[in-house]
Amino acid sequence: MREAEVRALLVDPTTKSPVILLKDRNSTKALPIWIAEPEAISIALELQGQRFPRPLPHDLMKELLTVLGARLVQVVITQIKDTVFYAKLVLRDAQGEMKELDSRPSDAIALALRMQAPIFIADEVFEQAAIESPFAEEEQFETFVEKELSFSEIKRRLKEWESGSTE
Repeated sequence: MREAEVRALLVDPTTKSPVILLKDRNSTKALPIWIAEPEAISIALELQGQRFPRPLPHDLMKELLTVLGARLVQVVITQIKDTVFYAKLVLRDAQGEMKELDSRPSDAIALALRMQAPIFIADEVFEQAAIESPFAEEEQFETFVEKELSFSEIKRRLKEWESGSTE
């Protein structure tokens, strides 16, 4: 597994869909995941340190876990199937037992940000869907994200990987 961090929340210029970019902490590769707008808003608010006047679903999930004495240990992006990503929440309940719950990656990431839990990507998913970036420096990564990232190309590559017809 590879530990990742939320590096950017962008909008695909072609589809106008939000895309979250998870950057591997130990390389220059990143994993783009297309998400729905409500989750993008929830993630953006947390990244900006802003609070909605009433609890959003991810704020409520955090509060429920806290009140029940559970802790989010980590989230894992576990697989990709037909260009759809899957994730799981790894929790420790009040009795100290580990539990795993199926989750959409966007919900898992939104909750991880709120609970300051690490985000991991399964090696197989990372190898299949991460994008190669031609640089090593953080400043170069910023430039790549802002000026060179082609979401159309990434989507095309994901579809090719799924169909087994990579070039």
